[in-house]
Amino acid sequence: MKCAVLFSGGKDSAYAAFLEKEKGNEIACLITVFSENPESYMFHTPSITKVKKQAEVMKLPLIIQKTKGEKEKELDDLESAINNAIEKFEIEALITGAVDSVYQASRIKEICERSGIKCLNPLWRKNQLKLLEELIENNFDVVIIGVFAYPLNESWLGKKIDKRFLDEVKILEEKYKINVAGEGGEFETFVLNCPLFTKELKIINKEISGNKNSWKMEIDVE
Repeated sequence: MKCAVLFSGGKDSAYAAFLEKEKGNEIACLITVFSENPESYMFHTPSITKVKKQAEVMKLPLIIQKTKGEKEKELDDLESAINNAIEKFEIEALITGAVDSVYQASRIKEICERSGIKCLNPLWRKNQLKLLEELIENNFDVVIIGVFAYPLNESWLGKKIDKRFLDEVKILEEKYKINVAGEGGEFETFVLNCPLFTKELKIINKEISGNKNSWKMEIDVE
């Protein structure tokens, strides 16, 4: 099946694409929404423009859709991007990295149904610790680029998702109810390398901003 990927540059959308490709589905293009609203209900925002570099090393065309990020209205912009992908690349399905957000998954599914394509959510309701373990097993090089919950702080920016990271987030889950995979919006990620890439990306510059338990790291990669 010919597919587009709703791609944020983070771990979930990249891993969902990997799983669907392993099943034999063809990845025809990536769709990324650039939201002006950093508090978007639907879309990842830290370092979002760097998906261009990821698309380059994946050797895939990238459809960029801009939105003001207004609740519900941003869904119209997403629908426009999906219809663009249908017209340009004749896609039959949209792959998403939805794991646990009913708000996001239900709305994307409705758009796909209106557009006459399937919605593929290979990570839906997946055990989230298992998800992180599989990322490590499948050689995904993933870093934290945003944290938004107590007791996470600036020191978490740039951390890699590895076995040590798993040990740390398991403790935080027990003590503070932090979701181990960041599904509650606790943290955001960026993929530097994975089996879908033709080469590894490297961080060449970073700009950190924030305070208390809300920090983000805007990165440049090459």
